[in-house]
Amino acid sequence: MLKDLLHHNVRWATEKREEDPNYFRRLSALQRPEYLWIGCSDSRVPANVITGLEPGEVFVHRNIANLVHRGDMNLLSVVEFAVETLEVRHIIVCGHYGCGGVRSALDGHRHGIVDHWLQPIRDVAEANEQELTIIEGKEPRLDRISELSVVAQVSSLARTPIIQSAWARGKDVAIHGWIYGLSDGLIRDLECGATGQETSGRAGGCAHA
Repeated sequence: MLKDLLHHNVRWATEKREEDPNYFRRLSALQRPEYLWIGCSDSRVPANVITGLEPGEVFVHRNIANLVHRGDMNLLSVVEFAVETLEVRHIIVCGHYGCGGVRSALDGHRHGIVDHWLQPIRDVAEANEQELTIIEGKEPRLDRISELSVVAQVSSLARTPIIQSAWARGKDVAIHGWIYGLSDGLIRDLECGATGQETSGRAGGCAHA
């Protein structure tokens, strides 16, 4: 199976060169994406594929359940590099329905060290308990928690010193909260973004998809 991956790579690279002989020369010369994507590690949610972007057009950070831990040096390094060096204009926090991380956070079982990682999801569920209790059905509730988690991560990212400093210096960077549907392949804008001038969306909530 590993050999299959190498063969696929050769075929892809050959096709790219046939379409455009200078494709890899241009790609290797400069990285200047306009977007930073903070998404879930789920293999079914590849940023380039679902947005129709080519290599070099989106800078990507992925982790379980697309969480913004403000003590995560990996995430913070990615954000700082994207904002200060690459000068991205848009940061997209994208969750997805049917997220295994969200499900694991709330299933009442122990899963090991990932339980610590997933604590922000439990915090979101607790903070929005009143809204969630009136939603009928487990899957719709989990979907809503996935949405609410995205808006919480947008808010958390907006409060980091990296983003606050960038806005204070007049950098044109906006944060957006999106969610992807595994069942239909569509991305929804949850309208819970933030910019240096103002924030959109309801505090502590987001639009229903």
